[in-house]
Amino acid sequence: MVKKVLLVTHSAGFKHDYLPKATEVITELGKKSGLFEVTATTECNLLNKEDLGKFDALIFATTGELPITEQAKTDLMAAIKAGKSFTGIHNATDTFYKFPEYGKMLGGYFNGHPWSQDVLVKVEDQTHPATRHLPKAFKLKEEVYTFRDWSREKTHVLLSLDNSSVDLSKGNREDNDYAMCWCHTYGKARVFYTGLGHYLETWDQEWFQTHILNGILWAMKLKD
Repeated sequence: MVKKVLLVTHSAGFKHDYLPKATEVITELGKKSGLFEVTATTECNLLNKEDLGKFDALIFATTGELPITEQAKTDLMAAIKAGKSFTGIHNATDTFYKFPEYGKMLGGYFNGHPWSQDVLVKVEDQTHPATRHLPKAFKLKEEVYTFRDWSREKTHVLLSLDNSSVDLSKGNREDNDYAMCWCHTYGKARVFYTGLGHYLETWDQEWFQTHILNGILWAMKLKD
């Protein structure tokens, strides 16, 4: 049975130029796989209890304080906790700062991007479907996010920054631990987050599309 996925790209803060491309790519990945159908919206009107019930999975590429009611926020977290999968892309961590339960669900909050350059990415888990097609390390041009309210004790890190590839003095974590992709469970749901995808050209890369697709499928428990 084809899963129903809600992709939300509302920008209540900075608006990333990759969002239309991401919508196009994710929609096409769903069609090609035959496993999910995407309803894409730049609005937040479907983030209510009744409409959320029509979807199996959520994908956020959002920024800022999304314009929904406190009740809708509670219903959103309840839906995820009950098993609705959640995938966060890049700026999803730059969302709902005034709603701590969201940050807890996702794993942390955006806390700056000191490096927008070619970096070396380490694959920490080569068995996960979102990363097992990747080499142990690879170069990528990326706007690298740093995170607060985040630690690897609370999540499972899949990709991280090779610190030797950047000027570490620009960083803002005492532990110099800069994860770039992770996953965990929240209640009965699987949560997948990737910090990759800032640059438009990344979305055309086959390896990245596989990374996104398999992250979504893992979150929906369609791939292990």
